[in-house]
Amino acid sequence: MSDTTILLVGHGSRERAGNDEIEHFTAHWREQHPAWRIELCFIEFAEVELEEGLERAAQGAGRVIVAPLILNAAGHVRTEIPGHIARARLRWPQVQFDYAPHLGACEPVLQILLRQLRACMQSLDMPDPRNTGVILLGRGSSDRQANGEVAKLARWIWEEGEHELVDIAFTGITHPRLELAVQRQVALGMKQIIVLPYYLFTGTLMQRIQRQMQHLAQQYPQIRFAHGRYFGFEPEIGRLLSERVQGLLDGGQSPVHIPAEAAAWESHHHGHDHGHAHHHSHEHDHDHAHAHDHAHGCGHEHTARSKCL
Repeated sequence: MSDTTILLVGHGSRERAGNDEIEHFTAHWREQHPAWRIELCFIEFAEVELEEGLERAAQGAGRVIVAPLILNAAGHVRTEIPGHIARARLRWPQVQFDYAPHLGACEPVLQILLRQLRACMQSLDMPDPRNTGVILLGRGSSDRQANGEVAKLARWIWEEGEHELVDIAFTGITHPRLELAVQRQVALGMKQIIVLPYYLFTGTLMQRIQRQMQHLAQQYPQIRFAHGRYFGFEPEIGRLLSERVQGLLDGGQSPVHIPAEAAAWESHHHGHDHGHAHHHSHEHDHDHAHAHDHAHGCGHEHTARSKCL
């Protein structure tokens, strides 16, 4: 382990608070693993991006484990990070570069969402779940597998409870958007609607969601709304990331395969305007599904009725 570096890769945000939160998460994760050498870099919108992060991690290392702190396997996870790793292998052939799986749709993430759903139900005084709609709100991607992970979690949420409507919506790139999902649930007779953002840390998209919730509460005064928070600081996230890394350290888990031709990938680096998706499947409207600002467990500002815990 002494010559192994763990390179944690966050997305990066135009909103400085989002990057600060990832740095705070990393500091806490280091405290939990004092024997690990842990470096941090970002895909974009940050001082230390992937190329520099890989260079720092390779210094004095015999092995680098690249661990994406990212929920969905869209373009960044499936194309961009592998491209950088493939080129790093050519640049530092004496170093073994292994790629850990992204966080993904899994039982620990489901447990976070179910806990937030319960908190939001409590904030609404425990209404009948059969006329309380749920909307799982993801970032949106041009990658159908990434969107499919959101749909899978929504189905799992439905399986775990008595809510008759558990829909998905996206903040950009693909459809349906939140407004249409709410319109549909209101038309189908829902009296309360709970929105669960599928985001890790704060950023401009989380701020947009807050504004959207305010607008929706004004548009539908007869509906009570509540919403969850982003969940990067929930204990399951740190444990899940540790399991991904420990599995590679122990040899009990195989790294994600990266073909040699991935080195040919080129970044358009990042004019970021994304209302469309290009090349490496820009999965956001930019600025990234990561949301929160602590101390909440559920919906806030939009109305006094929807305030949560």
